Amino acid sequence: MELMQIRYFLETAKTKHMTNSAKNLHITQPALTQAIRRLEKDLGVPLFVAKGRNIVLTEYGRYLQKRLEPLMEQMDAIPEQLKMMVALEGETIHMNVLAASGLVMEAIIEYKKEHEDINFQLQQNSESELYDIAVTTKLFYLGEDEKNRFACAEEIYLAVPRNPRYRDRTSIRLAEVEEEGFISLLGSREFRYICDRFCQHAGFTPKIIFESDNPSAVKNMIAANMGIGFWPEFTWGSIENEHVKMLKIEEPICQRDIIIHYNRNKTDSRNVVDFYSFLTEFFENRKRNIRHSDKG
Repeated sequence: MELMQIRYFLETAKTKHMTNSAKNLHITQPALTQAIRRLEKDLGVPLFVAKGRNIVLTEYGRYLQKRLEPLMEQMDAIPEQLKMMVALEGETIHMNVLAASGLVMEAIIEYKKEHEDINFQLQQNSESELYDIAVTTKLFYLGEDEKNRFACAEEIYLAVPRNPRYRDRTSIRLAEVEEEGFISLLGSREFRYICDRFCQHAGFTPKIIFESDNPSAVKNMIAANMGIGFWPEFTWGSIENEHVKMLKIEEPICQRDIIIHYNRNKTDSRNVVDFYSFLTEFFENRKRNIRHSDKG
């Protein structure tokens, strides 16, 4: 059965009148009659019989009408459903967050205060390119300056307990902590790779004694004098703990770049571009505020 045949059949079944059906379908009566007869021939059963000047459905016709009407209703609804999907998709921003997830979530919460209709879907997949906005980190990023890509440098400090060894220190050479146990954030693969490179440059491999998926747990472990850890300048937030302090690493240079990138993969990318602008400004403001408070 062809779609046109189905439409012709259902219209004729509804009106039970060839002339009126042809008029509603904007075709000639002979063309409609021929289409119905061809459908009956294809199915091998009569669908209509004459009754006076009108026609009525046969048992086969009633069965076919019953089965086809719901299907046709679903098919007719598809264009509107697709439009609704497009509208909903336009209000959903897909993000691939491989770095600074805590700061990204803060930005999303702040953004939704003024944009309640915007939804966010987050993933963490280093292999995926299916996203609207991605947040990643690189060691000394040297990418091209693109309109849809933002790079923000971030210094990496050493978080240490306020014990006698570090209490009066403000900076340190990384080689000095070769024998220390390191506490790190679990799941931050790119950040872990970057920090391992710093240690390799200083001539040692870090001894990881504990990993946690919670930055607060990392801070608490360091505060408990159980080890030390690398701490990004602003994306993980401030230490704010009287038992932990941040030391500037004198050598090697410990810095990474946060990369925020967006794709124009929607028919209308205005919401994506708007949040991208908000997110990059949010990162810049946080960096500026942290450095200002440090100077203060």
